[in-house]
Amino acid sequence: MLEIEHIDKSFGNYKALDDISFMVSRGTVFGLLGPNGAGKTTLIRIINRIIVPERGRLLLDGHPMSDDDVRHIGYLPEERGLYKKMRVGEQAIYLARLKGLSRHEAERRLKQWFDKFDIGSWWTKPVEQLSKGMQQKVQFIVTVVHEPQLLIFDEPFSGFDPLNASLLKEEILNLRRRGATVILSTHNMSSVEELCDEIALIDRSRLMLSGKVGEIRNSFSTNSYAVELAGVVDAVPSLPEWCKLSLQETIDADRRMLYVDMAEGRSTNELLQALLPHYQVLSLCEVLPSMNDIFIKVVSKGGAK
Repeated sequence: MLEIEHIDKSFGNYKALDDISFMVSRGTVFGLLGPNGAGKTTLIRIINRIIVPERGRLLLDGHPMSDDDVRHIGYLPEERGLYKKMRVGEQAIYLARLKGLSRHEAERRLKQWFDKFDIGSWWTKPVEQLSKGMQQKVQFIVTVVHEPQLLIFDEPFSGFDPLNASLLKEEILNLRRRGATVILSTHNMSSVEELCDEIALIDRSRLMLSGKVGEIRNSFSTNSYAVELAGVVDAVPSLPEWCKLSLQETIDADRRMLYVDMAEGRSTNELLQALLPHYQVLSLCEVLPSMNDIFIKVVSKGGAK
C-alpha cells in the first residue's frame, strides 16, 4: 500500500528524520509511535505532501506519490481547528466538497455519519456551541466522509472520554473491515494493542523497530509465565532453583496465581514436571511484555533490543 524509502528531513541544523524506511500493508491499522519530538508529525506531513523530504521517496500502490494522490487520503491532524462562527452542517459540507463530493452526496453521507455519532441535532448550530468532544467528532467525520483508501489519524483520542474513545475505536476497526488502510499516531499504548496490526517506532529521528505487533511482543519475551495453582492457601509454593517468583496473587480461598521468570533455556514442560507432583496446575500461560513496556525499554535505551 504505502512504501516509505530512506526519508531524510532537516529544519536548519536539526535532523527531524534520518533514513526512515518501512512499509504500511494494505487493509491494516498501522501504529506510528514515538515520544514527543521524535519526527512522527514531520513524517505525516511528508506523506500528505505538506512538506517535502531532502532525500527518499514514497510509493503508493507501487507508484511514486503525487499531488493527485492526496485526494485519496483522509488526514485528521493533531492540531484541531474548525471555523467557529460557521454552522456545523454548512462547514462539514464545505470540507466534504473540497474532497470532491457533490453537495447532494456530501449532505447525504454527512447526515448518516452525524446520526451514527448522535450529533444530528447540532447540524444547524454554530461550531462554537459544540463541546471539544463534539467538535472532534465532526472533524473525524469530515476526514472519512469521502471514503479515502488511506486514513491518517494523529492523536485521535486526545480529549475524548472513555465512551467516545470506544466509539471512535470501533469506527476505526469498521473502516479497516471495509478495506481502508489506517495510520494511527498515538501515545496511548493500550489503543495500539487493541487496534494495531503493525507498528513503526521512531525515536530521535530514527526508526527503532517496525513489524507486526504480535511478532514484536514475542521478540521481547522475557520467559515469564503466569501459573494458576489450586489447593495452595498460605504456604509459599516451592519452585525449582531456575525459577524466580516475581509476584503471587490470591484469587480465592483455594486458588493462587504465580508469576515466575524462568532461566534461559528452560521450558514450560520442565516447569510443569516440577510442579505437578506437588500442586494442581489449573493453567499456565506466557506473559508477554506490553507495548507500553517495549516503548519505554526502546526509548529509554535509545535503541531496540
